[in-house]
Amino acid sequence: MESLSRRAVLQGIGTASLAAGLGASMQDASAITAPFGPADKFDLVIKGGDVLDPSQGLRGRRDIGIRNAEIAALEPEIAADRAKQVLTVDGKLVTPGLVDLHTHVFHQTGIGLPADELVPYTCTTTYLDAGDAGVGTFSAFKHYVMAQSRSRIFGLLHISRIGLAGFPVGEMLNIDYADVDAAAKVLAENSDVLIGMKVRESLDVVGQNGLEPLRRAIAAAERSGVKGARVMCHIGNAPGDLSELLDLLRPGDVLTHAYSGAGNNTVQNGRLIAAALAAKQRGVIIDVGHGGGSFDYEVAEPAMQQGLLPDTISSDVHAVSVNTPGLPFLPWVMSKFLNMGFSLEQVVAMATVKPAEIIGKVEKMGTLQIGAPADVAVMELVEAPVRFVDTRAHPRDGKMWLKPVQTVRAGRPFGRPYPQPFGYP
Repeated sequence: MESLSRRAVLQGIGTASLAAGLGASMQDASAITAPFGPADKFDLVIKGGDVLDPSQGLRGRRDIGIRNAEIAALEPEIAADRAKQVLTVDGKLVTPGLVDLHTHVFHQTGIGLPADELVPYTCTTTYLDAGDAGVGTFSAFKHYVMAQSRSRIFGLLHISRIGLAGFPVGEMLNIDYADVDAAAKVLAENSDVLIGMKVRESLDVVGQNGLEPLRRAIAAAERSGVKGARVMCHIGNAPGDLSELLDLLRPGDVLTHAYSGAGNNTVQNGRLIAAALAAKQRGVIIDVGHGGGSFDYEVAEPAMQQGLLPDTISSDVHAVSVNTPGLPFLPWVMSKFLNMGFSLEQVVAMATVKPAEIIGKVEKMGTLQIGAPADVAVMELVEAPVRFVDTRAHPRDGKMWLKPVQTVRAGRPFGRPYPQPFGYP
């Protein structure tokens, strides 16, 4: 009996110890899985900035707390000891990471430039590639560029099978390159990263094919079955009657180079053509697409005075355009509109939340709302005399400009301070 009692006691002690161990283990697990509390540190705190987020109507000094690649806090003050890493930006303008609706970043072909290498000049965290790739080259673009870039990249599929690989030879001189069924299939199969189709409607690009490339781009977007698939239409020296081209565009389609002075443009004899205003009124998106030859003050100023205001400011940055006097890096293009009478809030909105909504692939992209992707642009609003030129060498004097300072993508700064460990995202 004594032996049995000892065994029972030992079993009881063992059971109690096991229960205590399980209880402690469960408490530890609970601590690990519990929501972050006030004592938990942020991965990065951006301190002291003049925060401007048009999506929230917010302008003022705020600190931004970032955790797990998301905006986790936006407060008047976050103590430095709550941060694993601090980026001090006292007095600098802090906005959502810029979203550029017209770029060329397929750097392994045509005129594209590497998106990540552009960041110090652009403060851009999301690029929409405007048709560098067509059916014949898109797979390479998706696997070798999009997938290997820290920058977020979406795209428009060119209706030409070769995309812009043949630049400067017009990709639509041979209409056989515009295969509607093949383009629709690639768009449908890659709608995670493609938002629609791209076409260039300039005489030197389409030759005798007129508006047929545009008609085929629209047909491919519709035949793909992708809800909301857009067509971005480039205009330069457009073929035929520009009104016919504009009348083809659907609500949600994008008219880029809307203020081009390349010939046959939206302003003729000082007057905005009726079809351009009608297009805007029915929901066609008016995009700047500055580029190296597609923004003329003498078109933009009367066009805007007569109602053709831009919805989005974009750069059309590529290997040719960045070497032109107009310097189409996105903050510089934004600065031109800032000095044309638009407010800072309007200019930032047209390069953040508005293009983000058009892309429509990432919730809260283009904002600094809690839970948004931790994509942040830091710029300096320089108040000093400045001279701009357009792509026709027309000068305009201004009083302020936006100077890129730092860019944070998915919570990780480009350059110093380096995160630990350093790597993607």
